[in-house]
Amino acid sequence: MSQFSSEDEAELQSLLRELLKGVKDRISGAPSVECAEEILLHLEETDKNFHNYEFVKYLREYVESSLGAVIEEETENFTRGDGHAVGSGQDTVVHAVTKRTRESTQYKQMMQTLKQTMMVVVESLINKFEEDQLKKEEMDRKSQHEQSSSHYTDNCSDSDSSFNQSYAFIKHEQLQVISEKLDPGRPRELRLEALQSLCYAPPSDVLSCESWTGLRRNLSAALTDPDPELSVREDKVLQFFAKTFSSSPLNVTKDVYSSIAKSLEAHFLYHKLSFPSGSTSIDANRPDMARLLKQMRLMNDFQKEVTTFWIRHPEKYMEEIIENTLSFLALHSEQAMSSPGSEKSLEPVHLISLLDIKATWFKKWMHGYYSRTVVLRLLERKYKSLIVNALQQCIYYFDSCDSVREEPLEIIHSLEHQQIGPARRTLYTSKELEFVYFVHSLCVLGRLVMYTNGRKLFPIKVKKRRDPVTLTDLVVILINIMYQHPKPSCGETTHADSLSPTNLVMEVLRTLCDRTECAVECLYQIPVIETLLAPVITLLKGKLPKLNSLESGLTHIADMLARIATTERGLSLLLYDRNLVSAEGENISAAHVVVQFTQRLLAKELHVFSELEIPPAVSGAFIFVCRQMYNTCEGLQVLRPYSLHECIAKAWRKTSSMSERVPTPVPGAPPAITSQELQSVVAWEEMLLDNLLNFAATPKGLLLLQQTGAINECVTYMFSRFTKKLQVSRCEKFGYGVMVTQVASTAPGIVALQSSGFVQTIVVELWSALECGREDVRVVHPKSTPMDPIDRSCLKSFLSLVNLLSSPYAVWELLGHRALPNKMEYNLREMATSVLDLMDRLIIINSDTKIHSLFNYEQSHTFGLRLLSLLCCNLDSFLLLESQYNLSELLLQGQRDNVTDPPSGEGEFIIDGLSVERNHVLVRIGSVGGPSERRLPPRALQKGNDPYPWPIVSTYPLPKYYILDVPKALRTKQESEISAFLASSKETERDASWMDDCRRQFCKIMATNTLTGYVLADLLERVVLHLSSSSTDCFFPPAEYKVVDHSVKTRSLSSVEQLGVGISLRYGKFLKLLREDSEQDLCLLLKHCQEFLSQQRVSVSSELSCFQDGYPGHDWFASTVFLLMHGDVGRSLSLLLRFSRLLPSAFLWPPRLHSSVHLPIEIAQSGIHPIYSCTAHYVEMLLKAEVPLVFSAFRMSGFTPSQICIQWLGQCFWNYLDWPEVCHYVAICVIMGPDYQVYMCISALRHLQQDILQHTQTQDLQVFLKEEPIHGFRVSNYLEYMEGLECNYRSMVLSDMRSILPRSS
Repeated sequence: MSQFSSEDEAELQSLLRELLKGVKDRISGAPSVECAEEILLHLEETDKNFHNYEFVKYLREYVESSLGAVIEEETENFTRGDGHAVGSGQDTVVHAVTKRTRESTQYKQMMQTLKQTMMVVVESLINKFEEDQLKKEEMDRKSQHEQSSSHYTDNCSDSDSSFNQSYAFIKHEQLQVISEKLDPGRPRELRLEALQSLCYAPPSDVLSCESWTGLRRNLSAALTDPDPELSVREDKVLQFFAKTFSSSPLNVTKDVYSSIAKSLEAHFLYHKLSFPSGSTSIDANRPDMARLLKQMRLMNDFQKEVTTFWIRHPEKYMEEIIENTLSFLALHSEQAMSSPGSEKSLEPVHLISLLDIKATWFKKWMHGYYSRTVVLRLLERKYKSLIVNALQQCIYYFDSCDSVREEPLEIIHSLEHQQIGPARRTLYTSKELEFVYFVHSLCVLGRLVMYTNGRKLFPIKVKKRRDPVTLTDLVVILINIMYQHPKPSCGETTHADSLSPTNLVMEVLRTLCDRTECAVECLYQIPVIETLLAPVITLLKGKLPKLNSLESGLTHIADMLARIATTERGLSLLLYDRNLVSAEGENISAAHVVVQFTQRLLAKELHVFSELEIPPAVSGAFIFVCRQMYNTCEGLQVLRPYSLHECIAKAWRKTSSMSERVPTPVPGAPPAITSQELQSVVAWEEMLLDNLLNFAATPKGLLLLQQTGAINECVTYMFSRFTKKLQVSRCEKFGYGVMVTQVASTAPGIVALQSSGFVQTIVVELWSALECGREDVRVVHPKSTPMDPIDRSCLKSFLSLVNLLSSPYAVWELLGHRALPNKMEYNLREMATSVLDLMDRLIIINSDTKIHSLFNYEQSHTFGLRLLSLLCCNLDSFLLLESQYNLSELLLQGQRDNVTDPPSGEGEFIIDGLSVERNHVLVRIGSVGGPSERRLPPRALQKGNDPYPWPIVSTYPLPKYYILDVPKALRTKQESEISAFLASSKETERDASWMDDCRRQFCKIMATNTLTGYVLADLLERVVLHLSSSSTDCFFPPAEYKVVDHSVKTRSLSSVEQLGVGISLRYGKFLKLLREDSEQDLCLLLKHCQEFLSQQRVSVSSELSCFQDGYPGHDWFASTVFLLMHGDVGRSLSLLLRFSRLLPSAFLWPPRLHSSVHLPIEIAQSGIHPIYSCTAHYVEMLLKAEVPLVFSAFRMSGFTPSQICIQWLGQCFWNYLDWPEVCHYVAICVIMGPDYQVYMCISALRHLQQDILQHTQTQDLQVFLKEEPIHGFRVSNYLEYMEGLECNYRSMVLSDMRSILPRSS
């Protein structure tokens, strides 16, 4: 079949015609001839029916018959020659055969024949098409009067186009003729004919012709032609423009858009349309109005779509579109700003509001910086009247809404039914037009003030207002609109709901709240807060406010206040700006108004509500506002006097008893309470629990929560939300990590976490990640070998466990007096479910049975050793573990067994991951000292021949390599000055000014040097003697204690205390402060302290481990004083007994107030020490204000500043600071005041700022703070900074420290 007959040509012609009909839609949408060619060339890739076309099938058969033999022959030659099957190199075979076939004579002959035949077929088709076109034009000319508007029933200007009816290319000469025929001076019939012809032309040809400029001018004239016959063809013009918008580049479409805008502008200028008044309305079906709406709709559709592509074109094109739009919408600005009573005309902005009521076009234009800059520049320089009109409309609506409140609701409900359909509304009254213009204006203004340059347009001068309207004035107006408009009665969200002024205003205000700069300029202003709280103050005065819907209005007020309270600036405004007048006439801050109102809501003491049923949602909304304040340290400071925690707890108990008293349903009897009512009661109970729980966000708040007696229920509720991975609240960015860490810092908190199942969940998750893995996919996706000691899959669980066990109280409660299981056999499927199980299975691995019970022994044991290292960083936790489980000997034995010849115990040590970890832990627990007093071996190996040059510890004492030499202290000139001052002031010591002189001398010397040794001991002794001799400086009442050594010697020290004595002696000898025989003296001192303090303790009946046998930890402060006094037990005891009468003893000496009689009984029994509830609370509060980046880093890591500070203070900074700085810490708190304890922690955290930020990014902040000492910190370098903190915060911190201990004690 190498040649085509005439029958073949005829068949090809019909098949080609059928193919073109099938792809007609694709070709007609092409913007140019080149694009149409591209579509045809790539038809096989884009058309799934390509191989079903008869033309394609015909061509395939022709190719097979012409080249089939050639292809088979070449394939056989190739495979025979290469000697292998086609399968393995299929691509190579195909390419080779294709190349040889295309080079064959048969292929060239086939292509030549096919080209010649197709040229004949295509030419025949073109001729036939031109004949058909001429006949069709003749028919159209005869029947043009018979064509009615039924062809254009759809009002959408960009609906189905007539271009889809037929398609042809057109020559430039023909377009020139059409342009001339469309001239307004030509006869009507000729213009109609030209319009009809233009409709068949592709937009690409029309737009690229030389006569496009004149053609565009004539088309614009056709749009405004009043001739009713010609207006029928207007739809054709609009459809042509719509086609142009969708298929042409911006440099062309901006001309089309400008034409429409200019024609509309001319229409509004020369045909002023009257605005409906009274009962009259505008009819969208009226011919002139329908034409305007169609054109404006086309404009609006283009406005909303053009933002997706105008950034790819020169900025001048975009500027032209924006300026044409703003110029058109700014028409009749003077009449728009006139008084509503005068006659006014219908403006373009009214119609654009009707078509795009929420100003979607403006929102899109303002979204991108590229276009927003141009819009704002033009509004500022040329078209500010648009913004003035919008603002004037909002003010007018506000004024009119005040007089007739129910009309807007009717308008909204009537507008709800303007959906497209058979029963579409076409009549709009003046009030409806005013309302849609108000909604449009509100959306425009709401978007405008989101941006800095938009806010710069304010203040704005408007009619009937003496002063310009500021941003604050605008927000106040919007809030008042929200108050006056009632909530729609329909329960579900509908179209009417979305147009409700209340919802629209709230949408704007919420958007402003979410943007910091907007909120500062617009919302964080006194008039705004006054407006928000005006209804609340009115209710507190016993009157009803002017709110159309009390429930809706109060809920929205609470929503706004809560959003304001979530930011630092907003919270400060609510807490401290005392510009509101209370119901009693006092000037108070917004926080006081809110908490007073919340209290009365909870207690149902508002008499104006006696006849109204206010749902719990309103009370819950205002509790949530309070919660945003009391879950911060500064907010709790302001709200604490109101005892809001007790009010919420009381309401919770009442609600809880209601839900518990619901009787069991009896079959056949009516239920005592419906399921819906029961659900609301349960929801209210959970809401109250949730708000109570958030007191645990701060140390002092956790104490208040514990005193309510609801801590267990709150923690259980938190655990239920934590397991569901729910957010803390809509305003909280982080999860429950910080709150869990805060709760775990205290004894009652960790017990509540244990009983709720929280601890078990964390342990099981850890065990699953560490030991179980993903068994179902291990074969397909084998688990990678971990490169780090703590694999990424276990890191989250590891950090959660560290946070949980950071406090010694957690270790005492979870592990105290608990023996290891040490089973004879462990089931491989037996999972650890408690911290004790982790100790048994991962840390204290003392048998082969435990080793064999682990799937990943080395990784799991390494994990356990890392956890042990962090636990041992807290000296009290280490003492408990050592006393119960004999850790040191276990680790030493592990090192001795890890040699090349284990049976004999000789040979070289094997350096592996476990031996390196054990070595680190052994050095850490076997030495005491600050950053320059001991050396800890690293955990990483070095490159080279000796990867681990550090000595392996297999016996104690440690190798001297790890113990650094202590520099010899030389007596300085400054110390001599202190000695001289103390010697010269013996007579004047009882003067009131002596302490001030002493502080000045101390600060002077500390600024240039340090104080150590006997001079510092003498100074402390004299200061304590002076303060304890003054009745004004003594805080605790005198306690008689007779020092009788023989009676005290009969007391025995616990194993924990004995281990603590050993550590203290080792440190004192290293510092050359103690003699070899100082052990008996230190034990005697500790026994005296125990005897003295036991006489001032109350008996507490509690299951908490920390209350069982006195103070559970070691007395590190007494040991520090013993070292300060160089082992003199008499001086040490005398100093401690006198010191016990002073306020600093409550915070520097932890055993001093352990279940003390001096504390209120509820605090003494709480298990929460004042160091945590007071010192740590103010550390967090001041850290947020002074070092906000560090505070944020703690929040992000899920760790809390209070936890690390409790560790530092509990062991007097041992292992974190060098001995001289430890002495300075004690001295500065005794001499300068106990509040310096807070300032000391702030200074240390400020010193570590860069390290904290870095380790927050690497997600090991907890590990860094607990394991690393505070390098380079010197108290003298930060003394001036601490004095600045004293000036700013002493009145607050010191007064609160005093308030913890009632003077009546």
